[in-house]
Parts: sequence; structure tokens; C-alpha cells
Amino acid sequence: MPKVCYYTGKKTGFGKNRTYRGQKLSKGGFGLKPTGITRRTFKPNLQTVRAEVVDDNGVKQMKKIKVSTKAIRSGLVVKPLRRKYGYTRLQNEAE
Repeated sequence: MPKVCYYTGKKTGFGKNRTYRGQKLSKGGFGLKPTGITRRTFKPNLQTVRAEVVDDNGVKQMKKIKVSTKAIRSGLVVKPLRRKYGYTRLQNEAE
């Protein structure tokens, strides 16, 4: 599974690490020169969550999906109820 959020589409970003050497012009030097430029990655904060996902047919289904924490905090993810304490009594009465 790739590192991509199911709802927001956040994924790994790329950038550069720059290291500089030298003294600033304002301090009497010849200026800062970049000596090492290396690639680096920015990874999103993804969590694996069991959630209710609506299919193309409109059917709710329980799935394990990777979701960014921003999507969880904003309420895009609908988590299932973990315990069924209140439901067992109602189910017994219905039977």
C-alpha cells in the first residue's frame, strides 16, 4: 500500500537539505556558499484506521485504510463502534 491518504490524497513530498559555509558579507566575509545539497523527503503523518467506507454502489463497508491525521481531526473518517454494550439488550428484546 503506498503512503497516500485515502481522503485528502496527501503523499510523500520531496525537497533539498542545504548546508552553507563561509562568513556573511555583512560580517566582512565573501558570502555564504552552498557546500552540500542533498535530497530529502517530507512524509505525511498517516495512520492505519478501521473505518466505514462507502463504495461506488453506495454500500457501507468496513475497511482498513491509511488516513492522514488532518482527515481524522476534521471528521472525514467515520470510525465504527468498538463495543456493543447497549445493543445486546436491544437485540435480545427484538428476538
